[in-house]
Amino acid sequence: MSRHGGLDGSGGGFIITISDKRIPHVWGKGSMSTFMAKASTITRRWYLIDATDAVVGRLAVQIANVLRGKHRPEYTPHVDTGEYVIVVNAEKVRFTGKKMQTKTYQWYTRYPGGLKEVTARDVIQSKHPERVLYEAVRRMVPRNRLGRQQMTKLKIYAGPSHPHQAQQPQVLKLSS
Repeated sequence: MSRHGGLDGSGGGFIITISDKRIPHVWGKGSMSTFMAKASTITRRWYLIDATDAVVGRLAVQIANVLRGKHRPEYTPHVDTGEYVIVVNAEKVRFTGKKMQTKTYQWYTRYPGGLKEVTARDVIQSKHPERVLYEAVRRMVPRNRLGRQQMTKLKIYAGPSHPHQAQQPQVLKLSS
């Protein structure tokens, strides 16, 4: 086998052919294009979810999918195609296993030694029990401008009442 030979050892060089002819079934008029939704054409609906006895993580996944619009056939990743979601009875959510006692939420106060930590049970028994569900959903949407825009459509209330009756929300049955 020669030192400068081809792959088969024949010593011949490689031949590269470049053609500018387009393949008719790919580049012709019959090609399909992907639909991209526009923010101005999206009609937004309002959904009502009852969080009584729902597992936090499983409920948060379904809420995040509706907020992002992934349940719609015209879902577009870079456009806010989601719906408004109202969650009531957020204080009655539950965790599986021992997460109520062991799951912790941390934040930093920006002071030396200012790392704070609180358990899920303390948050649910505190003044704002809806924060548990809010944090779970927030961590499931994109961490950018689009995700922050989608989170503005989430309305969570600890009790059974909400001030959005004028929007006539539809009750959303979640798959268990």
